[in-house]
Amino acid sequence: MIDEGYQKVCHLNWSRSKSELSRMNEGKRGSPCEFPGSLKPVMMIWHQYLDCCGLEGLIIILVDLGLIPKYGDYTTIWYRIHDNRSELDIKCIIYAELGTDGTGLKTNNAGSYRIMKYGDPDARKRKHLVVIITADVRTKKIIGIESHIEGTGLSEPETASRHITDAVKKGVRVKEFYGDGAFDVNDLFNALNLTKTKRQIKIRKNASADHYRGSKYRRRAVRDYKEKGYKTWAADNSYGMRWPGTEGIFSAAKRNKCSNCVSRSAGSFESGSFQTIWVYDYMCSG
Repeated sequence: MIDEGYQKVCHLNWSRSKSELSRMNEGKRGSPCEFPGSLKPVMMIWHQYLDCCGLEGLIIILVDLGLIPKYGDYTTIWYRIHDNRSELDIKCIIYAELGTDGTGLKTNNAGSYRIMKYGDPDARKRKHLVVIITADVRTKKIIGIESHIEGTGLSEPETASRHITDAVKKGVRVKEFYGDGAFDVNDLFNALNLTKTKRQIKIRKNASADHYRGSKYRRRAVRDYKEKGYKTWAADNSYGMRWPGTEGIFSAAKRNKCSNCVSRSAGSFESGSFQTIWVYDYMCSG
């Protein structure tokens, strides 16, 4: 990953950095910006494996090699990337088949053997970090990331509805949406109808279409699911396609950064997990 960041630095056109800094400082009050914004994604890549002290040392070396014009000290680097949640670039997407899913990250560094052997005295107090992503199941391009401490943020259906709505506002035509039983809620079915998105959502076993409350679009989906049965419904709707767009990304990101976080504050947990997924998407996008 550090090699990837080094290559991106080498390909940055620093002749354009002056014009970029001019745009950044236009109308700005106070101290002028001294570092181009194009350097920030590269620093976030390195930050996955280096702390701010390591980043400062690495950037000093790059300045000595003449690859970048100037370096920042520890405080400057910390403020630039610590709580940064850069926007995902989805300008190139015209049509999308999306899937949403979530995963949990440990908020301690204890291994499974230690917990199995000696127990976890703080298990009742400790909460997992929840990361929810929405991505194209065909291209694995991520279009939305949500991270929060367990019990404090949006649910998976609410996150999916927000990500899809934001994508549509940016000009993306969402053709299909894939989700497991957790997304079998009335509000999401109504939201998908507004965006004219075909729903590939697994219906819960205890679902009933006899009641006339809630969403009429969900009632139609429940009747169709009950008539066909799970296996036939899954085959007809390519339900298995939801896996490549979400579980594959989680697996790759966790292999790179492991599935635990060791930050001290809730904000650091949330921004750190966001950056891990964002960096994965940035690197895959080239």
